Amino acid sequence: MMMTRKALVVLTVIACLGLMLTPAAVAEKVNLTFWSWRTEDIDAYNRFIREFNAKYPDINVEFVAYRNTEYNTILATALQAGSGPDIIHLRAYGGMEPLAKAGYLMPLDDKVPELANFSRDVLLGATNRADGRVYGVPFAVQTVQVLYNKAIFRELGLEEPSTWDEFLQLAAKVKEAGYIPFANGGKEGWTLETFFGAVAPTFYGGNTFFEEVTTGKTTFTDPRFKAAVEKMLELRPYLPDQYMGVGYTDMQMMFAQEMAAMFLAGIYELGTLAQMNPDLEVGLFVVPGETADQPKYITMYVDGSYGINAATKHQEAALEFIRFLATKEYGTMFTNTLQQLSAVPGAGPDSELLAEVVA
Repeated sequence: MMMTRKALVVLTVIACLGLMLTPAAVAEKVNLTFWSWRTEDIDAYNRFIREFNAKYPDINVEFVAYRNTEYNTILATALQAGSGPDIIHLRAYGGMEPLAKAGYLMPLDDKVPELANFSRDVLLGATNRADGRVYGVPFAVQTVQVLYNKAIFRELGLEEPSTWDEFLQLAAKVKEAGYIPFANGGKEGWTLETFFGAVAPTFYGGNTFFEEVTTGKTTFTDPRFKAAVEKMLELRPYLPDQYMGVGYTDMQMMFAQEMAAMFLAGIYELGTLAQMNPDLEVGLFVVPGETADQPKYITMYVDGSYGINAATKHQEAALEFIRFLATKEYGTMFTNTLQQLSAVPGAGPDSELLAEVVA
């Protein structure tokens, strides 16, 4: 009778070990959702996810992109209902802060050690000023300048301008030749902000003016700011007809189809424009000042970050994916696939055009 009991104990232990060693118990497939506004980058992000899956085959990530103009509302509604994605493409600065203040985002500064490699200025785009915590891994640094069609410039014998007057004369020559000088419109308000960001900093004094405004030493009635607005208005004759009705995709189409010679825009356009017209030759220059020796300023900002929903049921898997998005490997792949400057330190571009911006 005693031998029988011992045998049963041994058999039970062996059975338990067998259960522990079955594949289902070793690794369980996890499905994460990743929401974004980057509809034009769906193929690229699916490629990035495949690279991640090569190392983490048990974490499936579904990339879902919504229209840029609808994304904020869709995301906020889902988070307020206690749902939403596991991974969130976050806007930068004030676009991210309301979500952090409401408790919808997971603080990452003590969970993603790779963030220690990012500069303080870059991390500001993903930092909630109320508590000083970092809620996202910054994904791109953007600059705003003049993109120009090299082929049209060659055809018309034009060169990059060194003064404001040369800039206006160049625009006039383009218009006389039957091209649209600037492929910019104002149907969506944020595109006017980009337009202003390309023109104004050199005339209001860049960071000096910004610091004076934010510390209360001056206001937007300052003569320097008024002068910057007036310079922007001087370009109105060279915009498309009925430019306030020209939407963002119309702007991209005008430049990509070589109807317009210039486009005051961010470098985030380069990848999309290359897809729309692989033969398009694009150059870059910063809007010049009154004189050739006047200091020129370029708008540079953190475009957004990758965050984690505080209500995710898959925190460990979500953190694995977020940490992948903070690696130099990912940053380099991001830069060279999307033709944008990754915010990840050390992720340099292959593109000569992007290298020119970094320089």
